[in-house]
Amino acid sequence: MSAIAAGILLLDKPVGLSSNAALQRVRRLAGRIKAGHCGSLDPLASGMLPICLGEATRLAGELLEGRKAYRFGLRLGERSATGDAEGEIVERCAVPPLSPADVEQVLARFLGSQTQVPPMYSALKRDGTPLYRLARAGLTVERQPRAITVVELRLLRAVGAELELRVLCSKGTYVRVLAEDIARALGTCGRLQSLRREYVEPFAADPLVALEQLEATALPDWPLLRADRAVEHLPALRLDAAQAQALTRGQVIALPQAAAERWRLYDPSARFLGLGQSEDGWLRVQRLFSAPLPL
Repeated sequence: MSAIAAGILLLDKPVGLSSNAALQRVRRLAGRIKAGHCGSLDPLASGMLPICLGEATRLAGELLEGRKAYRFGLRLGERSATGDAEGEIVERCAVPPLSPADVEQVLARFLGSQTQVPPMYSALKRDGTPLYRLARAGLTVERQPRAITVVELRLLRAVGAELELRVLCSKGTYVRVLAEDIARALGTCGRLQSLRREYVEPFAADPLVALEQLEATALPDWPLLRADRAVEHLPALRLDAAQAQALTRGQVIALPQAAAERWRLYDPSARFLGLGQSEDGWLRVQRLFSAPLPL
C-alpha cells in the first residue's frame, strides 16, 4: 500500500446511502484497501462522514470522540414511528402559535449536560440484535439513558410548522430524539424532517469530497488529510534517531519534561510515527504505525 493511501477522507455522504454502503463504495474505488468510517450517519442523513484509509484506521477511535455539528429540519405537529421522515405517522398534534423568541427560549433549556434515552430505531444492540430489528418486529425494550452535552442549539429558520435548527453536540447524541424532545417542549409533537452533518471535530473548516469526485479521480490524487490531523489536540514530540529506534523496538525512553500523558510522535525527519503514553518520566508507545507517515 502506498503512503498516499494512508489518510483521512472527509466524504460528503449523500441521502439514501447507509454509512457502510458509502464506505464500501470508497473501498472499491480505492482497490479494497483497509478502511473504516468514524461515526455512522443514517441513510436519511447527508454530510461529513470521516473515513480512515490504510494505517490511519489506527486513529479512528480518536475521531469517534469528537463533537459533531448538525443542521436539521424539525416538522411540528406529527410524530413518526422512527422519529424521522421515513417512518409511519403515529400521532398528530395541534401546533400552538410560536414566535422565534418563543422557540429560542425553549431551545436554551436544552443546552449543557443531560441524559438522553436512545431510540428503538438505532443500531445499538441488545443481546447481539440491533434495536431497529426488534422495533420492526413490534418489540420495545428498556434502554439506559446516556450522558450527552449540547454545546450550541440555534434556530436558523421558522416557516409555519417547520423549523430549521443547528446543533453542536457531543458524541452519542441522537438528533431524532432531540428533535422530538424540542417539539414536546414547544407544546406539540414532532419528527425529524431532514438531517445534515456539517462537520466532525477537528474538521470544522475542511471541505468535503463527493463520491462523484472520487469516481473521477485516481487514488493518488484523492484529497486525503494527513493521519495525524485526527490527533492534533495532543502535543507533538520530535524524537531523535535513537529515541525513535528505541520506541519502534518496544522499549521505553526517558521523558523528564513530560507535561502531558499522551503525545503525537515524530521521527527526526518530522514523519508521523504514532502515539505515545508518558508515566513517571518515561514514554512508551501507545499506538505505532508500521512505517512512518510523511507529512
